[in-house]
Amino acid sequence: MDIAALSIAINQSSVREQANLSVMKMAMDSSEQTAVNMAKMLESAAQPHLGSTIDLKG
Repeated sequence: MDIAALSIAINQSSVREQANLSVMKMAMDSSEQTAVNMAKMLESAAQPHLGSTIDLKG
């Protein structure tokens, strides 16, 4: 294999690795944002007064 072909192969490999890392970072950011939104939704849906009393008359 000549030097030019080796250089191209190494460069393509590097570009592919950078693209994979970029996609992985986007997926991680998306997952993090989903978790934050879910936590906010659960906080807003919490109603602490519910379940504090029990009606024993039946």
